[in-house]
Amino acid sequence: MSAAATAAAIRSRQLRAAEVTEAALADIAARNPRTHAFTEVTAARARAEAAAVDATIAAGRDPGPLAGVPYAVKNLFNLEGVTTRAGAKIERGRPAAARDAFLVRRLRAAGAVCLGALNMDEYAYGFTTENAHDGDCRNPHDLTRIAGGSSGGSAAAAADGLVPLALGSDTNGSIRVPASLCGIYGLKPSYGRLSRQGSYPFVAALDHLGPFARDIADLALAYDALQGFDAEDPAQQRRDAEPVSGLLGAGPGGLRIAVADDHFARNGHAEAFAAVAVLARALGATRRVTIPEAARGRAAAFLITMAEGGQLHLPDLRDRPGDFDPGTRDRFLAGALLPAGWVVQAQRMRAAYRAAVLALFDSVDVILAPATPFVAPPLGQAMTELDGRILPIRPNLGVHTQPISCIGLPVLVVPLADPAAAGTPHNLPIGVQLIAAPWREDVLFRVAAALERAGIAGAPQPLG
Repeated sequence: MSAAATAAAIRSRQLRAAEVTEAALADIAARNPRTHAFTEVTAARARAEAAAVDATIAAGRDPGPLAGVPYAVKNLFNLEGVTTRAGAKIERGRPAAARDAFLVRRLRAAGAVCLGALNMDEYAYGFTTENAHDGDCRNPHDLTRIAGGSSGGSAAAAADGLVPLALGSDTNGSIRVPASLCGIYGLKPSYGRLSRQGSYPFVAALDHLGPFARDIADLALAYDALQGFDAEDPAQQRRDAEPVSGLLGAGPGGLRIAVADDHFARNGHAEAFAAVAVLARALGATRRVTIPEAARGRAAAFLITMAEGGQLHLPDLRDRPGDFDPGTRDRFLAGALLPAGWVVQAQRMRAAYRAAVLALFDSVDVILAPATPFVAPPLGQAMTELDGRILPIRPNLGVHTQPISCIGLPVLVVPLADPAAAGTPHNLPIGVQLIAAPWREDVLFRVAAALERAGIAGAPQPLG
């Protein structure tokens, strides 16, 4: 069941949170081995939280809007009593977390039940969730293919119905890429909207946290529950919560919607652009806009990512280089050795690029762009062809997401309900980015909900 239906059934006492939790734990035990989405199942915690929800209801008190709803988190969110591994061998020997991450506490306060931690790329540095330490995460639509990354376990678990909600992180596209490849909704909110306290960092200047779900109402419920000011995250701005669940019926009327061209009309396979065209037709969006300097903005994001990531892990690169995945280690080493002048210029470029992009939103409310340049490639495939060039898959899965995340815009990935409408290979899922100005998540949810009602957006069923 959806998160909304589950919470309603539990609140009305048609179901008990305890029985929902037991069913979910049994389902994970039976089906997780095929995707390897979960790396840690917190069964004792889940049972205790479910019992607390049931006791609250029995006492006649409100358990919260997500009463008894199962969820799980990317393995870089702190869970009290659990070591936060961040997909890395090095972290396994660290002490267990002393308390939950802020967003985990928000979901618990809303009545949700945490089932565990989910697979990811090592230290969130990747787009495939092919993990040398925890094993590869597989796409539930085709088990021979990647789930995307770095929040691949989060997307796979939600897409496969193991949980109706999951949390992930997005630095350069790590929510949006797996959401597209697994055919579900994923939200990267505005930079500073949701607290990152209690999550393992990657790039402080670019890190975002956000939810995944199989339908837009569930994504809205999760987003509403996650909002709240937290002084422990210096990036978070003190803003009132702006719930979106009540806006889903408003529709996109009056919104100015355009399609991104130039960089976003290149660097991909036919299905990526066909998916954007399907949404544009459904929304009557005929205007095209150029996001200026997107390629240079992406280049700046690359340099900032490399430099901050390399400096963060420099002590372990010196003392324990053999305990990294070799591919991750080499990228961190390269970042640690970047000239300081390059990083300064990258930050200047990012600031100028952000100002130029923000000016677009004086005349447009939502921009459509591909979320991934192609559908999920096979596990282990290293190279692909893009615009006549043979290029590595891993970095180029983020070719359309990186230019957006580096300037903090809110983005909601909408899955195409019928991948055949975009002619995707093997009928694999693919998504489209809805992009808005900072703090305008509301317009994204309005557009996504209208597309879902029209049957254009929706999570296609994975393998049985």
